Amino acid sequence: MFRKVLSTGFAVRAGHVALTWAVTLVLFLHRTDLKQSEERGEFLKPVTFLLLVLCSMLLYFITSLMDPGYVTFDDELKVSRSIHCVWDDEEQMAPALQKAQRLRRCGYCMVQQPMRSKHCHSCQHCVRRYDHHCPWIENCVGERNHRFFMLYLISQLAVLLWAFHIAWSGFGTETEWKEWLRINTFLLLAFIIIIIFTVVIMLLLVSHLYLVSSNTTTWEFMSRHRISYLKHCSSEENPFDQGILRNLWVFFCVCKTVAWERIYFREEDGLV
Repeated sequence: MFRKVLSTGFAVRAGHVALTWAVTLVLFLHRTDLKQSEERGEFLKPVTFLLLVLCSMLLYFITSLMDPGYVTFDDELKVSRSIHCVWDDEEQMAPALQKAQRLRRCGYCMVQQPMRSKHCHSCQHCVRRYDHHCPWIENCVGERNHRFFMLYLISQLAVLLWAFHIAWSGFGTETEWKEWLRINTFLLLAFIIIIIFTVVIMLLLVSHLYLVSSNTTTWEFMSRHRISYLKHCSSEENPFDQGILRNLWVFFCVCKTVAWERIYFREEDGLV
C-alpha cells in the first residue's frame, strides 16, 4: 500500500489533499459562519465540519489505495469449482450458450477472468466486477472498493453542500465592486471550485446510485453490445438484477466475494 502512495498517483492524491485543505483554510479565515462561531466560542460547528472533511479524505484514501478486486492465479481454483457447479446444474442449457459463458484467459495478465471482470490497461490487472478506472483516485473501481467509492461520493457531497453554504455566508456587502473583489478574491475562487465539484460529484453519485440499484456496472452499461454474457440479452434485460432492495443490500452490506455465474444462471445463493 505504501509503495502505491509514492507511485504515479502521488501527484493526484497530493493535489486532492492540497485543494481540500486550501478551500477549508479559506472558509476558516474569512468572515464566514465558521469564523463567527469561533469568535463566539462556539466550536461545535467548526469541529463537526473538520471531522466531516477528515472522514471524506479517509474514504478517499481507502478507495484510492486498496485492492479493487484484482484477479489472481489463486482465484482460479475457486472460480473453476463455482463454474463447474453451475454447468452441472444447468444440463438443459443450450450448448452454444454454455460454450459462450466459459471463462476466458486474459491475453495480458494470463489469468482466467471470472464473469464481470475486465483487464484494466492503466492498472495492468484484471479486476473483479470492474466498473471503471477513476483518474481522480488513480485506481480502478471494482468489487472490493466500489462501496467505499460510493461512501466517499456521499461524504464529499455533504462536505461540498455545507461548504457552499459557509462560503456564501462569507461574502461581504461592500458598495464598490473593486473593493468587494479585493476582499473576497480567495473566497470567490473557493466558491467557484466548490460549485464545480458539487455538480460533478452530484452527477456521479446519481448515476452510480442508479447503476447500483439495478446491479449494473459503468462498463456493462456503456459496452453492453460488446460483452459476451450480455450482448444476447435485450436492452431491458439484466441477468444480475435481483430487485432494487436486494441489489442495494448485497452491494453495501455483503462483503463476501460473489459468484456472478450463479446469479447469472439464477441460483439462489451466489456467495462464495
